[in-house]
Amino acid sequence: MALPALDSPKWQSSVAAFAFGVKSALSSILALVLFGTFIGIGAFAYDTGFTLGWALASTVLVWAGPAQIILISTHHAGATLLESALAVTISGIRLLPMVVSVLPMMRTAETKMRQLVLPSHFVAVTVWVESFRLLPHVPRERRVAFVNGLGSGLTFLSCVAAVLGYGLAANLPPLLAAGILALTPLTFLLSTARNAHKLVDKLALALGLALYPLVQLLHTGVDIMISGLTAGTVAYAINRLWRRA
Repeated sequence: MALPALDSPKWQSSVAAFAFGVKSALSSILALVLFGTFIGIGAFAYDTGFTLGWALASTVLVWAGPAQIILISTHHAGATLLESALAVTISGIRLLPMVVSVLPMMRTAETKMRQLVLPSHFVAVTVWVESFRLLPHVPRERRVAFVNGLGSGLTFLSCVAAVLGYGLAANLPPLLAAGILALTPLTFLLSTARNAHKLVDKLALALGLALYPLVQLLHTGVDIMISGLTAGTVAYAINRLWRRA
């Protein structure tokens, strides 16, 4: 969706900026990736005995696909509330650099700290990417309202997808339900591939995909972590050597 010009009178109110944020969320191509992700999360919640109400609550409150999967998985494994909270918190630390990079783009001299609480909550990968793409086209004094609209729109879309995934998993044959569960890792993979612009990113992704089947033969239980760390380290080393050459 094309946003109005910076000096357009359409930006005069925060309500209008919020509405533009919602419209941008619903028209973003990343919204399709997010929709597929949360269909898978909804199906996963049903498969593990997580209630629909708690699935929706965790979508709104956690607002990070990987952390939500950790929450549902640890709950299913019998972890205590404290253990689940700790696991989700550690997972959420990865979002801190994103929050730190986006908040300065929204602040003005008059911005109060309490006004940044909700935008900070919304800054996950999708909102982070869209903020860098869209905020330069939004007047600075309307950026907080815009990001709130963007985050609210994406959260609403994710809740709809979670309900859809939960319902499909409950009513489809087991084979098709298993296919829905595969949507989450597939959408994460496609999202990563879409955002891999540099050679080092593409090399790390390709090496990770190639290494995983081999590492899986070791039956370590942390196959993804081992293949990811190895692929990322090798790609980084190759990139450094290439730049020195």
